[in-house]
Amino acid sequence: MAGLRVRSALVTGANRGIGLGIVKQLLQMPNPPEWVFAACRDPKGERAQELQHLASKHANLVIIPLEVTDPTSIQAAAGRVREHLKDSGLNLLINNAGIANPSSLDTETVENMSQVYATNTTGPLLVSQAFLPLLKKAAQGSSSSELSCSKAAIINMSSIAGSIEEIRLSENVQYISYRCSKAALNMLTKCQSLGYRQHGILCAALHPGWVQTDMGSSAGHKPPLTVDVSVQGMLNVLCSLSEKDTGTFLDWEGKVVHW
Repeated sequence: MAGLRVRSALVTGANRGIGLGIVKQLLQMPNPPEWVFAACRDPKGERAQELQHLASKHANLVIIPLEVTDPTSIQAAAGRVREHLKDSGLNLLINNAGIANPSSLDTETVENMSQVYATNTTGPLLVSQAFLPLLKKAAQGSSSSELSCSKAAIINMSSIAGSIEEIRLSENVQYISYRCSKAALNMLTKCQSLGYRQHGILCAALHPGWVQTDMGSSAGHKPPLTVDVSVQGMLNVLCSLSEKDTGTFLDWEGKVVHW
């Protein structure tokens, strides 16, 4: 990860699973960010205890309350981050917060589709909008003319489950709302890459693999990847992203995932 040099990074859904894993490894880098913002819905809740413990050991880790489905909460979070960064911008935004509720074509509901879509697709859109001025500031303050995660980037945590080409017609084609939300997130990523390139901001979607998290294990099978292995791979990928990679959909090993 020697190539990833960021002054500041923000991770949503940072209280557990992949989000917490990213925060931990950012803090363990040889040259860690000056600021790591760990955003989560309930910073004082039981599920955020490990994150709170981590913050007590690292002065550069700031926990930010953030509910990605609440515009007021998003704006408040952006304001808090802005206060810490003062005159500098935000280099890296990782939209990781997401939910998945089991559903099939026969059992899917309006309420579930709306809830999952609000978190997995609309949430990253609104969060990116709120932090765009800080991302622009980071890009403007960079000495490099090339796109990179060290300059300014939006990374959306997607899933191969949202790939239309990779889907298999089997009993595993469940989680309809989750699949649809991630397919929409992929389109959002592509749109962001086209719209934000002029501002010097790189945008990409990542598939973390099938990881041993609460969400990954919800189907009753043990996933093959640990959080540490997945996160290490993704951070290595972030180091290598450049101009040619903006608007792409890659997995934790840097391989292209079909849309």
